[in-house]
Amino acid sequence: MANAASGMAVNDDCKLKFLDLKAKRTYRFIVFKIDEKLKQVIVETLGEPNLTYDDFAASLPTNECRYAIYDFDFVTEENCQKSKIFFIAWSPDTSRVRSKMLYASSKDRFKRELDGIQVELQATDPTEMGLDVIRGRAN
Repeated sequence: MANAASGMAVNDDCKLKFLDLKAKRTYRFIVFKIDEKLKQVIVETLGEPNLTYDDFAASLPTNECRYAIYDFDFVTEENCQKSKIFFIAWSPDTSRVRSKMLYASSKDRFKRELDGIQVELQATDPTEMGLDVIRGRAN
């Protein structure tokens, strides 16, 4: 188990599930949370490959911070099927200040554990990570 600078370790399951998403496309998305009692980042939700972006957005709590990975499929102007792996730091304005600080201080260390992230987004409300934003950042 890796030890984060903020004191938050990263549960090995986080890395294993991310590798499954990246290599085998086993999941459409993964939502991670910091378990303050265990002092580590753990997997909270696994989204099946057939789920949509709306399912992903609905899986994020409205007033708690989370980290998320979303595998976005799209077609380029040249008509090529492509995929980009997004890292989303979800930190809603309504979440506790302590929680925001904890997630902010652990983010870089956690991201380093997940090799293969292509695009990073920071979102404080749903409009900052809407499908139009995702599409715009994917190209």
